[in-house]
Amino acid sequence: LTFAAERGFRSNRIKKVTVRAGQSLAGRVIALRENIIIPDFEREDSRYPMPEGYSFKNAFMVREEGFRSYVGVPLIVKGQVKGIIEIFHRHSHAPESEWIEFLEALARQAAIAIDNASMYEQLQRSHGEIIHAYDMTIEGWSRALDIRDNETHGHSQRVAALTIMTAEILGINGKELVNVRRGALLHDIGKLGVPDSILLKPGKLTDEEMAVMKRHPTIAYDILSPIPFLREALDIPYLHHEKWDGSGYPKGMLGENIPVPSRIFAVIDVWDALRSDRPYRPAWNEERIIEYLKTERGRHFDPGIVDVFLGKVLPGAAY
Repeated sequence: LTFAAERGFRSNRIKKVTVRAGQSLAGRVIALRENIIIPDFEREDSRYPMPEGYSFKNAFMVREEGFRSYVGVPLIVKGQVKGIIEIFHRHSHAPESEWIEFLEALARQAAIAIDNASMYEQLQRSHGEIIHAYDMTIEGWSRALDIRDNETHGHSQRVAALTIMTAEILGINGKELVNVRRGALLHDIGKLGVPDSILLKPGKLTDEEMAVMKRHPTIAYDILSPIPFLREALDIPYLHHEKWDGSGYPKGMLGENIPVPSRIFAVIDVWDALRSDRPYRPAWNEERIIEYLKTERGRHFDPGIVDVFLGKVLPGAAY
């Protein structure tokens, strides 16, 4: 047993006390699961006999605090002992039955409150563990997608981190920021529905092949929208190929009608893709990429997001 709370003590020594079940009065209350009442440490009482084998003369409660009487009541709920309430007096005190009944009622309420608090903590802990497991699963999916798409090592992690940095600068936070990260990690999950012959083709795609490739955002929507946990993370997987001037796909959305996370990710995904070698072209150097992003301000990309990314994110990013 360890100290939980106190009131009325002269010193702080009680806060350091720990006892085992069966030892001391508190330990005995727990072990026996019943009340212990001592009206006066200095004399026997016929209604409440002194516990056998206990001597209180040298106990610090008597010596330092000057206590003369004691009541200990176990806190029991659902058959489990949750703790103990101890009451000391600095004078002799032989409680009547109504006093004891009232204290036992308080003890029951305290036990229920402690049990509810414990259940809530366990529920919160379990919820946190489940969310962590979900996020680890999403990260595993993202790595698998990178491997299948021949992406450079860490592509999804990298673009997710930069998307988060940009989103925070633009005022996105809390749950929305969590959904931004999940969407960024799963941005290309729709490519699971694209045949390898098209996805991994080293040369330029034909018009028919490009039409199949352009279905991957809709496939992403079909995969993720039935999952309540991921429904709010759909902006990036579904709409990151929309363009500021309305020429993108799958919906041809224009300007600020495109969700902010989708606009952010469009910039970062293109930036990262151009830095990497592809079967159909070598990687571009940083200067050429930056010039391309500037050229596409107001056409492919939201101009304000390009400015934030180039002016505030890239200078401080370790990439």
